[in-house]
Amino acid sequence: MTVSRIDVTDDAAALLRELRESHGQPLMFHQSGGCCDGSAPMCYTQGTFLTGPSDVHLGDLEVGNPEAVPVYISREQFTYWSHTHITIDVVVGRGAGFSIEGPTGHRFIIRSRLFTEAETAELAAQPVP
Repeated sequence: MTVSRIDVTDDAAALLRELRESHGQPLMFHQSGGCCDGSAPMCYTQGTFLTGPSDVHLGDLEVGNPEAVPVYISREQFTYWSHTHITIDVVVGRGAGFSIEGPTGHRFIIRSRLFTEAETAELAAQPVP
């Protein structure tokens, strides 16, 4: 069993496919650390938001595009969220941040749950991202 730290709902995946098509560029997420929309996941075209050594790559979302959508979080935030599985979802409404879905009348949100004991044990055996 391979434990994933990140997942996406079908509705969020559908919106990501639409955004990929309308922007014509690969997408990425950065889990916000408290600015603008609080802890909202921010979606950008790749290269618009630059990640660095202080960011952790949580994983890639397979949404049916030609490429996966990578998801990053700051190392500081990762410390707080490392015990949770994060699912990116979408709801009707506008966020206040810089995420590219704003004009669609939707906003990405996160849903989280604690890892089970078995998942935590498996993650402990893997290299820390």
